[in-house]
Amino acid sequence: MKLILLRHGQSTWNLENLFTGWHDVPLSPRGVEEATEAGRLMKEAGLAPGVVHTSVLVRAIKTADLALAEMGLTWIPVRRSWRLNERHYGALQGLNKAQTAAKFGEDRVKVWRRSYDVRPPDLEPADERHPSHDPRYASMPPELLPRAECLKDVVDRMLPYWYDAIVPDLLRHPCVLVSAHGNSLRALVKHLDGLTDQQVVDLDIPTGVPRVYELGADFKPESCRYLGDPREIERRAAAVRAQASGPGSESRTS
Repeated sequence: MKLILLRHGQSTWNLENLFTGWHDVPLSPRGVEEATEAGRLMKEAGLAPGVVHTSVLVRAIKTADLALAEMGLTWIPVRRSWRLNERHYGALQGLNKAQTAAKFGEDRVKVWRRSYDVRPPDLEPADERHPSHDPRYASMPPELLPRAECLKDVVDRMLPYWYDAIVPDLLRHPCVLVSAHGNSLRALVKHLDGLTDQQVVDLDIPTGVPRVYELGADFKPESCRYLGDPREIERRAAAVRAQASGPGSESRTS
């Protein structure tokens, strides 16, 4: 069975170097190109997903739509879940990453961004950025709505969806596509590849590049590869590592 992980293309807030998290922003023109290219790469590789899973955020949804359109597969079933959302960056959402580093110190912001189990400052429920004010989360129990998340929190809320939704679809379909975000996909890779807490913190998943797993009957990876030009893949991964390095840095994490 095949599992394809696809990180959404560059968003407009990525381009502006802002913490995005659960805030809904569209793809940039470059992000549209990346998503379309991902579809072309999957089609050329002979991959044909039978179902797609996305978060409930537009940048992941649009990435899946564009990729599937390129493959002629816009008709396949779609499942969406908040459990595939990007990590919630709490009170940092909407702030410029480089300016935040200048204000709080690069070391502190790096801990908030890339540590495994340290959350950024909480977002107060009265703040309009809190998910309780978004209609797509209206039916969720209030205790599930995050004020802020670390990567460990993302792993904890993603795993039930893996077992309850993605695994059953892998039993029904030879190929499954997941279109999501840097941190929700890192959480899934941590589980699949058995990464340590430090290894997953150091993992940089490039935008718009299909990561293809061949899974055995036990859902353990037998192989894993990225599709596309290795130099371009490394360039995009390097852009992730360069985050918050300056006001003009290419930001891709959220």
